[in-house]
Amino acid sequence: MDKNSMKARNQDINPCLEEGDASQKCLDSYNYDKSLCSAYFQRYKDCRKYWHNVMVQRRRDGVRPNMPSAAERLEMLEAIGGKPY
Repeated sequence: MDKNSMKARNQDINPCLEEGDASQKCLDSYNYDKSLCSAYFQRYKDCRKYWHNVMVQRRRDGVRPNMPSAAERLEMLEAIGGKPY
């Protein structure tokens, strides 16, 4: 696995790994008929948008690192009662 692939599979870097995997699994299951997987795609897009907004806000507030670690994200999601996307 090359360096970029390993980076994309790292949960500390990619907050939407679960949603991305679900989208890919849906495509595999339905023989790449994208029309049947639109709900998965939308959930992935919403996830990316949510965590991008968190990253931008942390950058504005001067918090490092910009993207919270996987453990921090889990705590954040538990505090708000689950995934907002």
